[in-house]
Amino acid sequence: MPSPNRSLSGLWSLLAVSLVGILALGGGWWLGHRQSATQASADPKRTLLTKEATRLRLRLDADEATPADRQRLLELLVALDRKGEAVGLLEPMADREPERWSLRLMLAELRRDQGDSSGAERELRQILNLRPTQVEALQLLSLLNLEQGRGAAAEARVKAAYGMAIKPDVRPEALGIGLLLAELQLKRDQATTAAATYLQLANLFPQDQRPLLGLAMLRHDQGDTKGAQEALAQARLRSPDPDKPDPRLDKLAASWGLEPLRSPSAARPTPPAPASAPSRQTP
Repeated sequence: MPSPNRSLSGLWSLLAVSLVGILALGGGWWLGHRQSATQASADPKRTLLTKEATRLRLRLDADEATPADRQRLLELLVALDRKGEAVGLLEPMADREPERWSLRLMLAELRRDQGDSSGAERELRQILNLRPTQVEALQLLSLLNLEQGRGAAAEARVKAAYGMAIKPDVRPEALGIGLLLAELQLKRDQATTAAATYLQLANLFPQDQRPLLGLAMLRHDQGDTKGAQEALAQARLRSPDPDKPDPRLDKLAASWGLEPLRSPSAARPTPPAPASAPSRQTP
């Protein structure tokens, strides 16, 4: 059974930083502005931001707003934590520009944040109807499904998208979808199946460390120290320079007590004391 500390959010760290730490689900523009909302509330410049938002809203109401004005107003509304207004602004923008799936993804995030799970799912399905392998939409929809106790539906959808991404030819997005699939399998106590998914990804993407790092995490969570060692060692061989220190892998190995798996320089023993210093005494 997976460790209780392992969650769906752990997968995103695989995608972003080769499994060094656990990151929260989210991404890009939207996550950054959500994080800035609380900062903005304490910022003495909040009043100026509010005035700018008011000015841009007046331009919008007068039908004088440019696309750049709309984008800036959206950013301000999110930063000021005025999510209801942001939804009202974003809906027509997403409808006018259906090719910009990121707008609808942001709209789904806003709806979820307001407790509108069905509305968020509706937006995500619109993306996936046009782009069945859009990994960001699959990620957020999977999270929604897990929150609703529909893990089987999430796994089935991601598994179908993964199949589309690897046949007849392997597409770049197959890596992200496959990592998501493995994490969902782990969430559903299918460790053996998840391990097989990681191994398949390792074969499909022979230059990428992340499938092997995911496998190492799985083995470590299972208490399989030898398996974790082997997977980490194979992941290190996929580094551009396997002999060059990789602080991220070294930190992971050290946290697991796998000192032999640290890079040569990181694991280098402490130099012997000077000759004048007393050595270990003999009986």
